[in-house]
Amino acid sequence: MKYCSNCSASVELMIPEGDSLPRYVCTACNMIHYQNPKIVVGCIPEWEDKVLICKRAIEPRLGWWTLPAGFMENNETLAQAAARETLEEANARVEIGNLFTVYSLPHISQVYFLFRARLLDLDFKPGIESLEVKLVSELEIPWDEMAFRVIHDPLKRYFEERRRGELGFHMGIIDKPRSNS
Repeated sequence: MKYCSNCSASVELMIPEGDSLPRYVCTACNMIHYQNPKIVVGCIPEWEDKVLICKRAIEPRLGWWTLPAGFMENNETLAQAAARETLEEANARVEIGNLFTVYSLPHISQVYFLFRARLLDLDFKPGIESLEVKLVSELEIPWDEMAFRVIHDPLKRYFEERRRGELGFHMGIIDKPRSNS
């Protein structure tokens, strides 16, 4: 950051009085510019024993599989963001259920929320960010072609817990990506 979004003057990186972390502070109006983690929200769209997955049409990880997810927008709830992302990426309508996982990804300053969701119908097709969307059983998931560890790991846990009939809530941290994430 070089310039203040409030008055366009230059900013300096410093620890403001009463704070403990370096922040960009405007040299003219003294506005403190906080930089906070991005919130990513998605869901596991369920239909009977299958889930809906999307093949990415955009970078990062173009051509790899994922669940519908993306950045939360201003003025929406977590559940609204998950439903919107599912509609954008798979043209699928869902009823958002329980929160399944929250993962912190400090190395890229993101917090990832993943809900369970129920597909409302089978009227889905690729959205602008997807090359392909399909319903798959656990055995049909292309595990070696999953785009992100933050999708792969919770999805594995989801199927393990579903087999046991014990779907719960989980929190985790992914400090660094694997070589293919």
